[in-house]
Amino acid sequence: MTALAPAPHAATAASVAERAPKHRPSPERIAAGLTLAALVVASLFALNSLGISLPSMLESWSNAERFFTRVGSISFPEPLELVQLTALTLGIVVTGTLFAAICSVPIAYLAASNTTPGPGWRAAARFITVFTRALPDVVLAMVFVLLFSLGSLPGILAIGIHSIGMISKLFADAIEQIDEGPRRAVRAAGGSKLQEFTSGILPQVLPSWVATVLHRNDINLRGSVVLGYVGVAGLGLEMSHAFKSLNYSLGLGVAIVMFALCVLMEIISSAVRRAMLHGGRASGGPLAATTVEAAARRPWTGSRVRTTVWGWVTAALLIGAIAVCNIQWGDLVTVWAKIPPVAAQFWPPSFGAYDWTRMSGAMLETIAIALAAAVLTLLASIVIGSFAARNVAPNPGTRAGARFLLVGIRGVPEVILAIVLIVITGLGAQAGTLALAFGGIGLAGKLIADSLEEVKGGPERAITATGASRFQRYAAATLPQGAPAIIGHSFYLLDTNIRAATILGIVGGGGIGYYLLNAGQGSNYGVVTAIVLMILVTVLAVEGLAMWMRRVFR
Repeated sequence: MTALAPAPHAATAASVAERAPKHRPSPERIAAGLTLAALVVASLFALNSLGISLPSMLESWSNAERFFTRVGSISFPEPLELVQLTALTLGIVVTGTLFAAICSVPIAYLAASNTTPGPGWRAAARFITVFTRALPDVVLAMVFVLLFSLGSLPGILAIGIHSIGMISKLFADAIEQIDEGPRRAVRAAGGSKLQEFTSGILPQVLPSWVATVLHRNDINLRGSVVLGYVGVAGLGLEMSHAFKSLNYSLGLGVAIVMFALCVLMEIISSAVRRAMLHGGRASGGPLAATTVEAAARRPWTGSRVRTTVWGWVTAALLIGAIAVCNIQWGDLVTVWAKIPPVAAQFWPPSFGAYDWTRMSGAMLETIAIALAAAVLTLLASIVIGSFAARNVAPNPGTRAGARFLLVGIRGVPEVILAIVLIVITGLGAQAGTLALAFGGIGLAGKLIADSLEEVKGGPERAITATGASRFQRYAAATLPQGAPAIIGHSFYLLDTNIRAATILGIVGGGGIGYYLLNAGQGSNYGVVTAIVLMILVTVLAVEGLAMWMRRVFR
């Protein structure tokens, strides 16, 4: 019997398949994958070494019952005092964020590749963004309390300088993504560099910038609590006095006020961002008017009237925020004479009575807290964030509920949660880890939900057409497309956790922050400098690793 020869087209297809180049992963991608696997293993090891487990948390439940029984009824400051403290806290946060936003504009212009005058300017601007982002705001507050004593200026400057890094980075990223057409048109008409910026760049990036500033303001409000522990006035200082004096009833009352403020600020910020997006679409987008003359000729529609009214309201609120801070402007002139003696107290860096083994161990504990918290956060965030995504949630009610849950979680400052957990579980890394893990769910869940909603719909529709279930569509099409973004969010979370774990150590949550607080309260400022340098090196190393991983997995 003669064997049947394969069809010509089949043989051709087979030969083409054999000759087709095999897309092997690059060595860099393999190295990135191994690094990612090593980080996962290290995170699980950290989780185990810190003693975080469900049985241990259940054992602490009886401590929680005794704690809340001992607290009794919640108390609050006197109404007038509460209003004054709330206004001062909001004023410091808003003024500090405004200061950062103003300073970030020229830095972002120099840092953006399409607007910088040269590579040297860009490198210097990028260094400022990284350095200010890595410098803990609580350390800045320590320094400014020494320079200005108590008051609002230490908090404003600490919040402002620390926020410059993140705001200017996102500002620069927005500038690099603009449509160059309007800018070239202004340049062709003989416009100056300033006119290029105000008419060709600013109208395109303004909505993104406003959203960035609002998001940073939310973060600054939550972070303002810990600044009270180093002497910055406001609700944080009142809460620190209450907990230090074991007045848990008053301390929890102030914490509830802070939670309500954070949730309210989150709701307002989200509403403003939605209104700006809707207004931009209704008016043809941010490029609808690229010159002052064109803007002046626009008709006074209802949308323009509302925008103008809200613009004046915003200006009034900003002026009110600055006024309520009662800034002693003369201090900004006389402070320069105090800088040399204060700087001399911080140099040279020294470990003082501690040795390298103890300090390096504390820094490793901080990293372990950050890794363990990241694992717990991601496990919960992927679940909640998936249900908060429009293309994953089984119905609008589920999505709305998940989104509302994320907003509520974001409203709880990690420091407040850490304080309560420390009282329940005792001092140590466990309380700091759980506080970071819970606090990170709000941010990571939102980022994951947004990333899943932005995936391409084609693969999802193709999977659905084959008769796949909702879970199969999620596992085969939605999640794989969102995986690169989730990896990026994971490194952002780790970077944030290392900074926050340092701060949580100040209130007894374990890690290097504990020694930082002791050094600051004992006026051992050389030790403060040494610890800050350790933190800077760690944060910069994590940031460099994150940039490399995002580039490889893009």
